[in-house]
Amino acid sequence: MGLLEALLNTRLSPRERLYALSLLAVATLVAALLAAFAVTFFVKAEPIFRKEGLGVYIWNVWRAVENNPEAERYGLAAAILGTVYVAVIAIIVSIPLSLALVLLTTEYLPGRHLQEAVSALVDAMAALPTIVYGLWGVAVLAPLLRNFVMLPLYHCCPWLFPEYPSTGTTIFTAGVLMGIMSVPYVAALIREAYIMVPRSIREAVYALGATKSEAIRVFLGYIKPVVIAAALLGFGRAAGETVAVALVVGDTFRISLSPFTPGYTIAALIATQYGNAFLYRYMESALFAGGLMLLIIGVAVNTAGIALMNRWISRMHGR
Repeated sequence: MGLLEALLNTRLSPRERLYALSLLAVATLVAALLAAFAVTFFVKAEPIFRKEGLGVYIWNVWRAVENNPEAERYGLAAAILGTVYVAVIAIIVSIPLSLALVLLTTEYLPGRHLQEAVSALVDAMAALPTIVYGLWGVAVLAPLLRNFVMLPLYHCCPWLFPEYPSTGTTIFTAGVLMGIMSVPYVAALIREAYIMVPRSIREAVYALGATKSEAIRVFLGYIKPVVIAAALLGFGRAAGETVAVALVVGDTFRISLSPFTPGYTIAALIATQYGNAFLYRYMESALFAGGLMLLIIGVAVNTAGIALMNRWISRMHGR
């Protein structure tokens, strides 16, 4: 029963109606906060919109000039492309790892205690501060990827990867790191759906003589909408990460189709540039324009992911 239906239902007790009203108030507050974020970002970004128009999202330039506002030019194209690029790589990395982890803990590990121990370790990964991931990424992951992934791919497939990986801090490194960081969240969503596959379906599949691998393919097909939803939610998680990405992405304002080059994301740009934005007339406004774009991307992908999850749950319950 929805909140509005509960409030209009005369058969509910006063206490139940009060409870439904309190939930409606909380939902309204959350929606109001989101709207307040959007309004604040738009108001703060309004000066750069007046100066550059939508070019702030199309151009690739970052020219900060003190005491000469008219010479300032800001375009977020490289940061927007870098954000999407990093998030896509993160999903490509996290989905296979998450699926493998879910199958390991639900189908292959013997004993409930061992399954719970592995799940606890994954939960501990989610609780680690992002700066820990960032420091590990720049000290360990970046050199490993450059020496054992990027350089071999550059030498064997120069037509696919034409840019020489002169450093390990690249868009590719940021994407892989975010993929690893997203595994606990993505795996948790997929696991909850996987263990909710109805017993009747499980018994029917095995009654038909399916092997375990064949049964797993059927079960994964059943929860396919949840896997897609988890990918979208992981995309939003990766797009908004700041500290860890800022340490490994390279912080270079350039557009390149090669993932083996340094780049920028919107979140990393805000984190690295906001400290000195007060020195310039339009820089703070440009950063808020980037934050507004990040808010739009986050709301869009998370809304799509939650809608897919809810539709799957409704289908599973026959609604």
